[in-house]
Amino acid sequence: MTGTRLHAPEPGWALDADVVVVGSGVAGLTAALRCTAAGLRTVVVTKASLDDGSTRWAQGGIAAALGEGDTPEQHLDDTLVAGAGLCDERAVRTLVTEGPGAVRRLIETGAHFDTTSGGELSLTREGGHHRRRIAHAGGDATGAEISRALVGAIRDRGVRTVEHALVLDLLTDDGGRTAGVTLHVMGEGQHDGVGAVHAPAVVLATGGMGQIFSATTNPPVSTGDGVALALRAGAEVSDLEFVQFHPTVLFLGTDAEGQQPLVSEAVRGEGAHLVDADGVRFMLGQHELAELAPRDVVAKAITRRMRERGADHMYLDARHFGAAMWERRFPTILAACRAHGIDPVTEPVPVAPAAHYASGGVRTDLYGRTTVPGLYACGEVACTGVHGANRLASNSLLEGLVFAERIAEDIAANGPHREGTPVPAAPARTVPVPDPALRPVLQRIMSADAGVLRSGESLRRAAGALESLGADTAAGHPGKGAEPCTEAWEAANLLEVSGALVAAALVREETRGCHWREDRPARDDDAWRRHLVVRRAPGGTLAVRPTATADLPPVTARTAEESQS
Repeated sequence: MTGTRLHAPEPGWALDADVVVVGSGVAGLTAALRCTAAGLRTVVVTKASLDDGSTRWAQGGIAAALGEGDTPEQHLDDTLVAGAGLCDERAVRTLVTEGPGAVRRLIETGAHFDTTSGGELSLTREGGHHRRRIAHAGGDATGAEISRALVGAIRDRGVRTVEHALVLDLLTDDGGRTAGVTLHVMGEGQHDGVGAVHAPAVVLATGGMGQIFSATTNPPVSTGDGVALALRAGAEVSDLEFVQFHPTVLFLGTDAEGQQPLVSEAVRGEGAHLVDADGVRFMLGQHELAELAPRDVVAKAITRRMRERGADHMYLDARHFGAAMWERRFPTILAACRAHGIDPVTEPVPVAPAAHYASGGVRTDLYGRTTVPGLYACGEVACTGVHGANRLASNSLLEGLVFAERIAEDIAANGPHREGTPVPAAPARTVPVPDPALRPVLQRIMSADAGVLRSGESLRRAAGALESLGADTAAGHPGKGAEPCTEAWEAANLLEVSGALVAAALVREETRGCHWREDRPARDDDAWRRHLVVRRAPGGTLAVRPTATADLPPVTARTAEESQS
């Protein structure tokens, strides 16, 4: 038997399916729709309601070479530059060549994007893009519109869904192949408590892990559940050290915690300026694209300026837009700012970087296959190699679309194979769950020592603190252990993912993309133009190994016997 499992009650109910999709963002729902269309019995499991994933928070839009004069090759070039030497070019080429068709199919599914007076798609620019190629909806409500269209299609097609369900662990058969998942349904409904969905194919589309930090743009459900499940199951993850901090998040004070309002990159794409308290545009001369430089460049520049000025935030000045443009193009952002007592029409908006997107995740090939047979991953939870060391703005929704379609194609082509017993006869090793009170403590550790600024010293401090939290949980010290519950399972996932991130960040002794080591400020291609692969070894320790080159190695599924080595 491979892997470990969270301490949880035995499943009290079960469903059977050909495919179970975990997550209800653009990646998960696209995969579910395509699998259903292929005649596969598909179940969607989602942590909140169907329309409450990370996708609906996406403001800027979706990038694809759809405009006159733009080409997939130009989109590829911009993506490779942003990825700071670590993009897998095969994955990027797949993204940019299949992307335009995937967006058109999304429109056919029912998504309505903003158009010009002539009926063409209205395209904007964002950081790192040399052309206008960002399609948007509702001005700055693209994610909400995509979510609306996909949720509607799921309901119209009668896809079976289990809402308000936290996925716990992967089930495998006696050969180490995927056999489904265990999950806990929160609250009363058709299913309640811990249960299982038995299926030979599981698609992880659980989104990000931003809640490991005190301040993030991610919703509260983004607790790294998919990456943690994969690690416990013995799957490989990669590039976890590359967490993108969005440069312009509405600054609500030094004590603000939890989900923070995002001020989309598209605001800068339309001409807003980053300024300090004296109104100086400090991005001029920093990069050829100034405010539209890749996100890691802008986040670092803001952080440097804050240090120089002894300030805790900078400003985004878009007063020259005027009220009409703010109301037409950015109604969501305008409302969020005004709700916090800031009027962008008449005053600069205070902004600071906050955790936004995980460029790494569960390692996959070009069809979303992981190193565990039958386990797939797509969207933010996955590491396809597209993003490298830093995601290009608005490539995330496109990645979810393109690779979800490829996963469905692979599952449909290979068929739902059931080999071995559907549920392991012998239980996996069970790990205790921590006290939910651990969550804010962990978030403060990660924000202070493994956030936008890192060093060997700070990362070792973080590793020691996380190890102490884990030791307290394992030892069951009074007040430290916890009975299984949603909050405790989430805390366990946060601890699992944080430990893996810090382990990788400690090993990478350079600054690259959105990994900024103050004690290693230079990029070192000779030593570090390679990926770091993390796996939890059978004994429970985290093993970190570098790849031989900048290319991600082929994904080779590990059998039960191989996983023990």
